[in-house]
Amino acid sequence: MLRFKLKELLAEKSFQEERRVTMVEVSEKTGINRITLSKIANQKGYSTVTDNLDKLCTYFGCTLSELAEYIPTEESE
Repeated sequence: MLRFKLKELLAEKSFQEERRVTMVEVSEKTGINRITLSKIANQKGYSTVTDNLDKLCTYFGCTLSELAEYIPTEESE
């Protein structure tokens, strides 16, 4: 299962820029629907298209491994 670190990236960007960065702003800057962003951030095991991952990596200036991590599940072991 993939675990997305969107909340952590939002918090880090807010800290670095000394302002609140919202999901609405990320949605406007990336073109990703706000509901999709919310699902990526909050829904365990959410599946999204690679285009969204590319847009998020570009927006946050991060690598894919900084955006998501692989967590083995019982089924994959």
